[in-house]
Amino acid sequence: MDDVLIKKIKNGNDHAFRILVEKYRNLIFHTVYGVLRNEKDAEDATQEVFLKIYTSLPQYENQGFKTWMTRIAINHAIDIKRKKVRRKEDQQVEYEESSHTPPTENVELLVIQKERRHLLRERLKELPVNYRDIVEEFYLREKTYQEIAEDADLKVKTVEVKLYRARQWMKKHWKEDDFS
Repeated sequence: MDDVLIKKIKNGNDHAFRILVEKYRNLIFHTVYGVLRNEKDAEDATQEVFLKIYTSLPQYENQGFKTWMTRIAINHAIDIKRKKVRRKEDQQVEYEESSHTPPTENVELLVIQKERRHLLRERLKELPVNYRDIVEEFYLREKTYQEIAEDADLKVKTVEVKLYRARQWMKKHWKEDDFS
């Protein structure tokens, strides 16, 4: 059924896409809601995910449609969440810079975060070379899988796999309390 719909959509049939949206709207909504935990954000993200699905369909190659869609939804929701966190941090920094005496806890938190980043930068030298850049891009520069893939001329799946393997390597070779 999905294969027929996908073929029709690829051939320009918008009605087939509407059927697909109706069929999977709840799945996509619940997937992004699971990450975002906000109904309004999840509704907006669901629409954005379907746009991404529509524009990405030409690259889809029958590799499990539901899984493929869910991966797009999860990655998009994570990107949204990461951007929100970044915005909050930016607002926090602006607040701290604008007040003459920032609260002590915030200063301590900033110092701790800075120390962790410095430690991670030092420890990155221990990582195998083929993981180093991707870990740095993702954790220190806070780039999305998509941004890393575009910058490095890789497929998003390749970035996912390299990050997964890098995490496995770190779990095996580094103690968790090194970073807590």
